[in-house]
Amino acid sequence: MTQDAGTIWLTQDAFDKLTAELDDLRGPRRAEIIEKISAARDEGDLKENSGYHAAKDEQGKQEARIRQLEDMLRRAEVGETPANDGVVEPGMVVTVRFTGEDETEKFLLGARENLAEGDTLAVYSPQSAMGAAINGHDKGETVSYTAPNGKEIQVDIVDAEPYRS
Repeated sequence: MTQDAGTIWLTQDAFDKLTAELDDLRGPRRAEIIEKISAARDEGDLKENSGYHAAKDEQGKQEARIRQLEDMLRRAEVGETPANDGVVEPGMVVTVRFTGEDETEKFLLGARENLAEGDTLAVYSPQSAMGAAINGHDKGETVSYTAPNGKEIQVDIVDAEPYRS
């Protein structure tokens, strides 16, 4: 699976959840905030009206989330869970060991929105330095990449398996 730098890989389930959230924010939740603002405005002096300012603040946060969701869904590449073939690609839980270290690090290669609620697995973007370097490589390979600080880093790909929520 190839991705350009702006693409976000999402499962169908994650895409559907984000779409439902966007629909809710644009519809019922937006109307609810408009009602709150209107009711607070009817109370009079807006300078000292904490209900009005709280509702306006809530509206700003909601509109920012709407813009974020619209952008994410516009850039989304919806895919099925990848094959369990040991090849690193978005949607895989990857275990790596940094060369010279004993401990491993396990993470999802993809977007945080793909995680099941409550899952605390770390997430690396396929566009990150390490994500881009390991993408397309097989379990057992050693890959080098340049970290954002300019340091050359080597990682051993210990395992790559499809994420299951």
